Amino acid sequence: MDPHQLLQVACQAAQAGGEVLLRHFGRRQHLVQKEQSYNLVTQADVEAEQAVLETIRQACPDHALLGEETQQQNPSESDYLWIVDPLDGTNNFIHGIPHFAVSVACAHRGELLCGAIYNPATGDWFTAAQGQRAWHNDQPAQVAPEERLDQVLVGTGFYYDRGRMMQATLRAVEELFGAHIHGMRRFGTASLDLALDLALVGRGCFGAFFEYELSPWDFAAGVLFVREAGGEVTTCRGEPLPLGRSSLLASNGRVHQQVLQIVARHHP
Repeated sequence: MDPHQLLQVACQAAQAGGEVLLRHFGRRQHLVQKEQSYNLVTQADVEAEQAVLETIRQACPDHALLGEETQQQNPSESDYLWIVDPLDGTNNFIHGIPHFAVSVACAHRGELLCGAIYNPATGDWFTAAQGQRAWHNDQPAQVAPEERLDQVLVGTGFYYDRGRMMQATLRAVEELFGAHIHGMRRFGTASLDLALDLALVGRGCFGAFFEYELSPWDFAAGVLFVREAGGEVTTCRGEPLPLGRSSLLASNGRVHQQVLQIVARHHP
């Protein structure tokens, strides 16, 4: 299957997951804590992931699967890996904030081929296939044209570590403010909604976004969206981004080195 065909599967899977989320949204959720009291999973997470993975299995039965809640690949030896976050922005979802998404991506031997991010609460789609641009609904997406930090908004996120990593992020934020950025934005409250944050880089709303610790289901679809919109993505040390646990810096490319100098200096 080529990237466009894979993207069609990704969209079908994200749609299936989104339908599950909408059935639960606005209702009181049964919460299960993970490692910390603010790292939560709901029944909606689990059911949405099941719907997403089942859709992919039907279309691509021999492909490997990796979901945030299962965190397991199937025993397939396929070179294709689907990476799924069934509910990106769990705390927003729990508290009735319509800023959450289903994120689905497919990689071949570690190279991202397609990604779909779907916010079922607003009906917004952010899609990308390798070599075929990035799209917000039916409009092409393009990163911001600005070339200086004092011309852009910057987004950030806090992982579930509220100790050393949080302090490092705050120090980087302080220095970015000292560089006279227009402002900082954090839309995920106490959870991750990285897919939508990266979509804002690809759409040209943010000049850059950084976070010091992420898992592949957090960023896979969003990374391809940024790249296909003309942006740049590395680790917060300026290294090539692995398809594994990592820090991440995404930008319009023009301000990348300026942001990198700051976030690398404070990297935990």
